[in-house]
Amino acid sequence: MAGGPKSGIPPLENLSRPDAVFYGADRGALRLVRSGIRPVVSVGDFDSVSELELEEIRSGSGRLLRMPAEKDETDTELALLEAVAAGPDRITLTGVTGGRLDHAQSALHAVCRLQAAHPEIRFRILDRFNELTFLLPGENRIRKRAEFPYVSFFSFGERVEGMTLRGFRYEADGGLLLPGTTLYTSNELLSEVCTISFQTGICLMIRSTDA
Repeated sequence: MAGGPKSGIPPLENLSRPDAVFYGADRGALRLVRSGIRPVVSVGDFDSVSELELEEIRSGSGRLLRMPAEKDETDTELALLEAVAAGPDRITLTGVTGGRLDHAQSALHAVCRLQAAHPEIRFRILDRFNELTFLLPGENRIRKRAEFPYVSFFSFGERVEGMTLRGFRYEADGGLLLPGTTLYTSNELLSEVCTISFQTGICLMIRSTDA
């Protein structure tokens, strides 16, 4: 949980599975504590909270890591690295959209880099209206979900070659997805399980709703 606007955060009860472990980044840790969730780690420079709020975070967290304000990593990236070190199957990042675009871009690039480095972990960025994931070369199976009827695919910094879509309203066979193109925007899943496969590059998949 990062410290972005509340409007960009899905209902926390949707994330509070029995096996879920929470990490708080800066003010995101305060949001967790005040929601009755005890983060195992709260990390950041905490320049966005008061000293009283910091003590609230400290007492409500399993561990608090206060970092200097001048550092190479963002607070969100530090929280992601703590989560990666625990060796989970999935990491969901929320609280990074709906506000400052530089923070959103920073989170996108951090997640992209970590997904490439840790293919054994499934990363996603989640808010009330979107789910963002990075797909790696090979075949990726996508399940139909009523809450996210629309799906778009974008090249993230590299050309995506051999783009093949099966089970979607608009299919493709060996296509080329270049940075800056919008050809694969606003598709829909028709089959219960669809597939996207490609040979090179990293593909950003955005699943969305109009609701």
